[in-house]
Amino acid sequence: MSSTLGVKTVLHPVSDLAAAKAVYTALLGIAPQTDESYYVGFEVEGQHIGLVPGGGPQGMTSPVAYWHVPDIEAKLAEVTSAGATVREPVGDVGGGRLVATITDPDGNVLGLLQDL
Repeated sequence: MSSTLGVKTVLHPVSDLAAAKAVYTALLGIAPQTDESYYVGFEVEGQHIGLVPGGGPQGMTSPVAYWHVPDIEAKLAEVTSAGATVREPVGDVGGGRLVATITDPDGNVLGLLQDL
């Protein structure tokens, strides 16, 4: 069984990107490091907080915590054999980053993330 590197990324679906950006900028006390029309991201104290307009192409309806793992394929195999269901298979989102999402037996969405 492999371990994780912890939850270091949380993505939040937002309906009004400008309004959400203002609130998270005030909350975190820093300007976003990524500020695009399709995504706003903050790096603070070893965590990444992302704002995804309209839930993005994955249709997020609630925040998703991403567990950082050293081997995403191995972790995906482990969690599915333990009863998780793949929601989104492993995909390359650019910048040397692979992501996947699963659901636990209660339907909660969990993310897996591997930096290459």
